[in-house]
Amino acid sequence: MATGKNIRTWFEGCWHEGDVAVMRAADHGAWLGTTVFDGARFFEGIAPDLDRHCARVNRSAEALMITPTVGTEEMVAIAREGLAKYPKGAAVYIRPMYWALDGGDLGIMPKPDASGFALCLEEIPMAPEAAATTLTTTRFRRPVLEDAVTNAKAGCLYPNNARMLAEARAKGFGNALVADALGNVAETATANVFMVKDGEVFTPVGNGTFLAGITRARHISNLAADGVRVHETVLSFDDFRAADEVFLSGNMLKVTPVIEFDGTHYQHGPVTRRVRELYWDWAHSAA
Repeated sequence: MATGKNIRTWFEGCWHEGDVAVMRAADHGAWLGTTVFDGARFFEGIAPDLDRHCARVNRSAEALMITPTVGTEEMVAIAREGLAKYPKGAAVYIRPMYWALDGGDLGIMPKPDASGFALCLEEIPMAPEAAATTLTTTRFRRPVLEDAVTNAKAGCLYPNNARMLAEARAKGFGNALVADALGNVAETATANVFMVKDGEVFTPVGNGTFLAGITRARHISNLAADGVRVHETVLSFDDFRAADEVFLSGNMLKVTPVIEFDGTHYQHGPVTRRVRELYWDWAHSAA
């Protein structure tokens, strides 16, 4: 089932209207989960960092031993061709994806040069600035590279995220603040996380257990240019309990204020508002 509406899909060299079938029952991706994707956003007539998201899906494919078949520039051109069919004011999720078609040795390894590719556009609204969430802990943790392909945006990682999110929702919270294998904060079930203390910004250091996102990097750059000190460091749950503000960073919603973590309440504060303002200013100036 689709998440949004007004879907268009690029597959096998041309655009198709709607949510078309792209994978066969015997495809390696269908039965062994060798799938990767990325997500960019089109809103207010702009698509910030579209090239970086297209480049990353190719790196993700390589991490899963899927052979990339579409270069970054070509992928960007395909996306923009499809986006031209939407109204300028539409908010669209841009999702390029690969999956392995055939199995090699023993059927387990993907066969080289046997890749499926599609690019799906789906109209999904952007969240309003005031749309906030709440956090709780979860017993599930982020894996390490020795256990899973944490260096890719891979479909096979998301059942673990779903378990985290389901546990949080069952406890009455909107999302889960997730630990890495050592018990330090890594991210949430769906997005990277930042905290603010005494006017300075902190975020978990990228340690290979989670994707340090493209939007996360953009926020760090924007804040630094605005004169705000940003620390990528090891953070504990107690650090978040002592924070003045907490916000999430992800491609889908860009900036999401957090107003509670397990009974600790935060303001939707000035730094969180400034991060959103800086992102929108940068996105429009870079268009």
